[in-house]
Amino acid sequence: MNDWQDRVDAVWAAAEAIGDDEVIRRIDGLAAERPDGDPVACFERAGARDAAGREAEAELLYREALALGLAGSERVQACIQLASTIRNLGRPREAIELLDLIEPDAGELGDAVVAFRALALVDAGDARRAASEALTALAPHLVRYRVSLSAYAAELAASA
Repeated sequence: MNDWQDRVDAVWAAAEAIGDDEVIRRIDGLAAERPDGDPVACFERAGARDAAGREAEAELLYREALALGLAGSERVQACIQLASTIRNLGRPREAIELLDLIEPDAGELGDAVVAFRALALVDAGDARRAASEALTALAPHLVRYRVSLSAYAAELAASA
């Protein structure tokens, strides 16, 4: 599968130059090389449509990839991307619920979960909580002002 994933990654690397329709065409072609029901292939097809602004199509494919047993980092990515898609489709509360189902230790994707949850919270009308959560995630990355930023984030959360 490494060669296949390398070819998928090459399409994504060229995405800006080749355009949305060509990305979808190439990803669909690569997905067709995989066995029926391959969750990673389905996930890649969803991502291609999502990147092209075809959220309704992407939602169905993300859900299919998850139902097919997509695992590991790709599963977390699919949940994040599905939540973002759902938010873009005007359902921020559903997006928040989906993001809340992601394992608390999402590894390198943990901050992305927080960021997309913050976007959904803003759309759901809870900007103070969104800012608090985003600042809480940001604070550990700061060399300076970590303590004060953490305190401000807690203050926002208390008033949300």
